[in-house]
Amino acid sequence: MWRLKGYDPYWNGLRTPPTRSRRKLGSLKPPAPRPFSVSRRVLAQQTDPARRRTVWRHYFQISFGVVFVGAIIYNMATASSTELDSPSPVKFFKPSTTLAEVDEVTKRRTRITRLSPMRLRMESLINDHQNRIVFALENIEGKKFRRDNWSRPNGGGGTSCVLQEGNVFEKAGVNTSIVYGTLPRPAIEKMRADHKSFVDADVESLDFFAAGISLVLHPHNPMAPTVHLNYRYFETSDPRDPVNATGQATQNWWFGGGTDLTPSYLFEEDAQHFHTTIKTACDKHDKEYYPKFKKWCDEYFRIPHRDESRGLGGIFFDDLDASSRPLAKNPQEEIFQFVTTGLEAFLPSYLPILKRRKGMPYLPEHKLWQQIRRGRYVEFNLVNDRGTSFGLRTPGARIESILMSLPLTARWEYMHSLSGTGVEHTQEEAGGETGVKERELMQVLKKPRDWIT
Repeated sequence: MWRLKGYDPYWNGLRTPPTRSRRKLGSLKPPAPRPFSVSRRVLAQQTDPARRRTVWRHYFQISFGVVFVGAIIYNMATASSTELDSPSPVKFFKPSTTLAEVDEVTKRRTRITRLSPMRLRMESLINDHQNRIVFALENIEGKKFRRDNWSRPNGGGGTSCVLQEGNVFEKAGVNTSIVYGTLPRPAIEKMRADHKSFVDADVESLDFFAAGISLVLHPHNPMAPTVHLNYRYFETSDPRDPVNATGQATQNWWFGGGTDLTPSYLFEEDAQHFHTTIKTACDKHDKEYYPKFKKWCDEYFRIPHRDESRGLGGIFFDDLDASSRPLAKNPQEEIFQFVTTGLEAFLPSYLPILKRRKGMPYLPEHKLWQQIRRGRYVEFNLVNDRGTSFGLRTPGARIESILMSLPLTARWEYMHSLSGTGVEHTQEEAGGETGVKERELMQVLKKPRDWIT
């Protein structure tokens, strides 16, 4: 072997290896080992490519440092005295940042968790349940909903999922909306009149945020009931402090919502199932919720000029804020969880009813009565409903989405024998035996009943 005691002059770059022919002839003898001097050590290191790269890396670092330090010195020499004396702090948001812009940045940079602002948690909740509900309805309907995504100039937007002239539904809509806006002083005063818990400060305007999901389903079959659902969250903040969304003014926040059933023909087992499912959801949070919110629903969905209810009721609540849960450690979280449970209870409360009734046979006179009852639905929504009124008054509102709740067809008859206001209804004038089911419904609408015994 050529290598002696770990040293080989050919592999260390000190001598030229012999050619192949000379190796074969054996003309070279292994050289005698020489002392490894300092000069040879240096020469060996210089021929190592890795060593050369290391040396050049040091040169590069020194050169870059000289240039960088020089640039700093030049910048300091040319900077104004004001900049040197008063360096500006790091700013994450420009002074004119709006609450909508803050929330958009938060959604892009972080995940929505229990620690996120309630605004973003509510937005995530309603978007999730909109997708769940639309998916379930499309499986029954056999057709896809039209989905429109829209945005507002001042921030926010929403998604409108609407179906018209389907196989099961004449019209159906499941909408979400996110609204950022400003309440001027007159609107603040109106809020104080409508909401007893509303507290304002000595400001000319308040920023507000509103998020909600609204659902209305109008089936073709008059034996299948119309259903409505709405859950919403509202808060205000001082426009002088949009990042923290509190500022110097007292923050207002509350939840509202509910769900109710509006049939054209009464099936007591349907009403019992609907109310029982809702009561079970309420009892998970507070056993006083259902009787309180059921009574509130009967009162709210009353058509005063007709002196009758819109339907068979359900639950309705508004202004649910910290004052409604005085003993709670975190009232906002508790109410949010109640709203979540209410949304989760919708499909189990309505789909079994729809599946039972959507294929039932009916006559033309049944369809005619359905159209008259839908006329009452329109009257309430346009005249008495606070949500519709608020939406139509909001600048930049999407009118088509607000009026989505109205049925595709409705009917008004002058002095109708069964439901005309101020008409003396006798059995003969009401159609004799053919109007029994219609009169049965009208009796319940005039005097609401308790459906859970």
